[in-house]
Amino acid sequence: MDADAGETGALGGPAYDTSVRAVPPALVERAARLDAGELTPVRPRHASTVVLLRDGSAGLEVYLLRRHTSMAFAAGMYAFPGGSADARDADAAVGWAGPAPAEWAARLGFADERLARASVCAAVRETFEEAGVLLAGPDTGTVVADPTGDDWERDRMALLGRVLPFAELLERRGLVLRSDLLAAWDHWITPRVEERRFDTRFFVAALPAGQQPRDVSGEADRVAWMRPADALASVHRGEMRMLPPTYLTLASLTDLPDVEAALAAAGERTIRPVQPRVRRTPDGGRWVLPWDADWDSRVTGDAAPADSSAYDEGELR
Repeated sequence: MDADAGETGALGGPAYDTSVRAVPPALVERAARLDAGELTPVRPRHASTVVLLRDGSAGLEVYLLRRHTSMAFAAGMYAFPGGSADARDADAAVGWAGPAPAEWAARLGFADERLARASVCAAVRETFEEAGVLLAGPDTGTVVADPTGDDWERDRMALLGRVLPFAELLERRGLVLRSDLLAAWDHWITPRVEERRFDTRFFVAALPAGQQPRDVSGEADRVAWMRPADALASVHRGEMRMLPPTYLTLASLTDLPDVEAALAAAGERTIRPVQPRVRRTPDGGRWVLPWDADWDSRVTGDAAPADSSAYDEGELR
């Protein structure tokens, strides 16, 4: 199969471009060392990612940013805004509107509603830090119209520097986090072979009226609004690079005509953890996923557990 053709998982997974399946040689080597017991997998950190959506002239568009090539994780890859949750994201003092943390815990698969609170809060905070979009408002029926200007930029930088807690920012500005503006989409866990790992809940959210994302992330060197199908085509042509979660999230959005349809589809999705593995091959290695025919093969690398449904739960730091 040529690099542009793609594959479809045996258990009904979406089409998966073969170029995205390739595992870097250094990770193939780490997979062998993990299998040999020479390394211990790093425990992942809880994290959140938000796929911002808008209706463009040709249909649904998503907001993508390219991570700097100097980044320690996913360098040069296109991704969505997001990042690690921290202990302050679980603060019950965060002003809140929309589904309660207990409801989010059930939807996202958390046994502890404190972790659900942290996941949702991190999603909103990171979207503001990395894209300048704030999913918050004075009450349950409104949203901030324009979080720009020097005062907002000072607050954003203070959040980035962990000087200003998000709860304090909301309280000082008389705002509440609008959890109802988020919808759960997926749950991805970084493979055991990686040195930096994340237990990430993926959300989708419509770009609030009056707001525009800004290229303010110090982690990105390029941003773009794109139709999901166009982004995938760019990957096939070798113009863009993505990790499997980004690629497959886009693949799952390609048939949806607009934001309304995407948000409706989110409510129908079953959220299950997906933790890719490395399968070593004669010419290197490739990522395998639960719907692949060889998912349960015991020659799979990455120190795969005997229980094919097992995954590594994250921690909050």
